[in-house]
Amino acid sequence: MATQTAEQQELAELIVKSLNLESTKPADIDPDAPLFGGDLGLDSIDALEIALAVSKHYGFQLKSDNENNRAIFTSLRTLSEHIEQHRAAA
Repeated sequence: MATQTAEQQELAELIVKSLNLESTKPADIDPDAPLFGGDLGLDSIDALEIALAVSKHYGFQLKSDNENNRAIFTSLRTLSEHIEQHRAAA
């Protein structure tokens, strides 16, 4: 398993907290593992919850009609990279 960066750790904590994933520790989320269809068992409703938590925490919107959402939400790493790019621009 790859090691989380500080940004990925912060995002993992946000995901676990916002989705009430009581049986999952943020540090156990592999940055390269699929967020959906993988060990976490997340679904499209969880994606909406994550998007809402990200917009509240980081101050920018993840749009549901973004054609790149599948790539953005691929893994903790891809979501974290997207946030870092847009948080800096915000």
